[in-house]
Amino acid sequence: MSPREKIADLKKRARKIVTGLRKRYRGATTALNFSTPHELLVATVLAAQCTDKKVNEVTAKLFRKYRSPEDFAKARRSTLERMIKPTGFFRNKANSIISLSKAIVEKHGGKVPDKLERLVELPGVGRKTANVVLAAAFNKPGIVVDTHMIRVANRLGLTREKDPVKIEFDLMKILPRRVWGEFSFMVTLHGREICKARKPLCHLCDIESYCPSSELKGKRRG
Repeated sequence: MSPREKIADLKKRARKIVTGLRKRYRGATTALNFSTPHELLVATVLAAQCTDKKVNEVTAKLFRKYRSPEDFAKARRSTLERMIKPTGFFRNKANSIISLSKAIVEKHGGKVPDKLERLVELPGVGRKTANVVLAAAFNKPGIVVDTHMIRVANRLGLTREKDPVKIEFDLMKILPRRVWGEFSFMVTLHGREICKARKPLCHLCDIESYCPSSELKGKRRG
């Protein structure tokens, strides 16, 4: 966020960025496979420090064995740990999954809450996980700040923050609520495919003209 860029101009540029991203990523959503909000919640917990591809491989079997929050709440810890071990940090993840499932059963009647403040009260659920569930499972506004969002939003000059919560609030100020989830999932794909960490592919970028960090701008000036 440039100190000289007025908020009205920033909002206008942000809208153009959304439009530009839709050229390549229209309809983007989470890459995690799920059929219920609880399955997405579990998958998102497993996705920490793990690829979506590996998580989908694990949950294909996991969700056949455990079909509801009640099933996960009563799961034998050793069995659950063995099944999710390929995702890494499996002991902590198993603890979170069992604990959050018990909380859903005991405090929410077995249904995943659809409000941010209720989701983040669940054990092991932070704002990023909560916003993934809100946006993808409930089609409600939620800005997902993952590593790709941190990098891309800073390169685009939409924020100067590095803290995920501060970035989320910066973006909430300049993006319409109706596009929060869509923008998040498009940015994740854009970060993976084009705006890569080490070498961004600016020459392939649909929003390059709105990016103050574009490598092509320096070449044009030269």
